[in-house]
Amino acid sequence: MPRHSGGHPRLAMAVLAMLFILAAGLVAWATVRPAPDAPTPEPLPPRPPLVVVQDLPQLTAQLERWGGSGAFTGGVLVARGDQVLFRQVYGSADRSLGKPLALDSRFRLASVSKQFTAAAILRLQDDGVLSVDDPLCRWIDPCPPAWAPIRLHHLLSHTSGVPDLMARPGWGVRRVTPATPEQLTEESAQYGLQFLPGTKVRYNNAAYNLLGHVIQKATGLPLPDYLRDAFFLPLGMADTGFEDDMSDVVMGYANLAGGLTPQPDHNVSIIFGAGALYSTLDDLLVWQRALHGGRLLSPESYAAMIADHAPADTPDERGRPRRDWGYGLFSNTLGRRVRPDFLDRQIYHTGSWSGFRNLVTHQPDADVTVIVLSNNYHQRDAVFLLSQQAMAEALGRAFPAEMAR
Repeated sequence: MPRHSGGHPRLAMAVLAMLFILAAGLVAWATVRPAPDAPTPEPLPPRPPLVVVQDLPQLTAQLERWGGSGAFTGGVLVARGDQVLFRQVYGSADRSLGKPLALDSRFRLASVSKQFTAAAILRLQDDGVLSVDDPLCRWIDPCPPAWAPIRLHHLLSHTSGVPDLMARPGWGVRRVTPATPEQLTEESAQYGLQFLPGTKVRYNNAAYNLLGHVIQKATGLPLPDYLRDAFFLPLGMADTGFEDDMSDVVMGYANLAGGLTPQPDHNVSIIFGAGALYSTLDDLLVWQRALHGGRLLSPESYAAMIADHAPADTPDERGRPRRDWGYGLFSNTLGRRVRPDFLDRQIYHTGSWSGFRNLVTHQPDADVTVIVLSNNYHQRDAVFLLSQQAMAEALGRAFPAEMAR
């Protein structure tokens, strides 16, 4: 090519290459979602001493009656801010061994685990890895056509329409058969949706298993490893993790026809994203303080976690105002369900699986946390009443005497 016909060809090509790179960079800059400002890590506050504390006299008296009679077995912790107001355990960790519960006994959390999965999704959103508005099919491949309208938001808020594990044929066999996350996803993909995503709310363990699968795809780590690295190690939660036969979880029990019966077959593999964690009273207090204290998520992500995502036409529940459906958490005036009642808003979740019944609740205005963990599946009403007695006394409300019927 003659020199006078347009300049040196190498120079022209270099200029064009530079312009292409600059344009590509501008397009990428414009399309990347800016990540919210995540909390700046701070030194962990010192843990309170692991000793019995009984500074709530009415709760103490109630638990001495119920603990002595076996009406409640498990552990209770109540705190205002970082100050522990009550910490005590009652009953056996393993009746066959004559082993009593200890203040640091490990309990199966069941669905209390969902808030950890939800927080992991929101942490990844804060880090710019994903968004709750992502289509599920971005992370699941192959993805059935029926799932095209599902967003991660729908899975988090129980509004996806994916049939839950317990609503499917063959639940009895699945309950006792171990499964991998991939197998659980493949099984869920075999079913059509029960309703259009976002139009109804229906409690859903399968949705949280799918979220666990998404976390693994997005991070390249097994869900237990990601939760350990992102939350448990930084918070010093050494007694929290995914249950296996080596995790030293106390024995769970059930009140069956033959009497108090051990429940050793946990098979939490089938609820790996929905209910597979174990923890202790004090580890859960650390978690609650970090979560509700702004140490884990950006303000935007935390606000989304505790917001109500149920459709506007969602009906009341059993004649009482319905709960708010957050991400891995609920919110409601739980004190309406006891007598005398009280109306303070609580952020909470329950859990029940294979010999365990739990309730963890937080009252944000007074910064009161109540943790009730029972290793008896059939102590639902006792766990609930104790949680509300503890909350009421810590808030200075009238002490409830009974459940409202």
